[in-house]
Amino acid sequence: MLIDLSELLSVNGKSEDVQIGIEMDRFRSKMADYFISRKAPLQIRLTNTGRKMIRIETVIDITLLIPCDRCLEDVKYDLSIEVDKEVNMDESDQERIQSLDELSYIKDNSLDVERFIYNEILVHLPMKVLCSENCKGICNRCGANLNSQTCNCDTTELDPRMSKIRDIFNNFKEV
Repeated sequence: MLIDLSELLSVNGKSEDVQIGIEMDRFRSKMADYFISRKAPLQIRLTNTGRKMIRIETVIDITLLIPCDRCLEDVKYDLSIEVDKEVNMDESDQERIQSLDELSYIKDNSLDVERFIYNEILVHLPMKVLCSENCKGICNRCGANLNSQTCNCDTTELDPRMSKIRDIFNNFKEV
């Protein structure tokens, strides 16, 4: 959804409150694809602070279903992102790139709300998600979820650095 900012830019000090529902059902990036299980409507406050500067204030309240990094079970991950940004509408795209402040959600005099939400979620995604602190994960041999079942796989792993010593002991057994 696009919000036209041209009327807001015409009067210094003017504020506008906009309520918008989040349209996206999934969060898709190059790294992941997460289902959005809960999304609260956005209350966005847009303020012209003068000199073609727009202040964007909102709270993005959303719940993503992210797989646990150990057992791959879905985990409800709540995100509550408070956003308070000032955007210089006078800068060109080239000037933004040079100042390392690419704003893909500002195009001409419009704010792309979905792109804005996407960028904020992307920045605030966690590095690691666990279903619980003591998650046992999955068996690396049979793939069983060790939190809910046990497997009969041989779990003894031998240190590869000790292979030469193991060969010596195996040779003594043959004698």
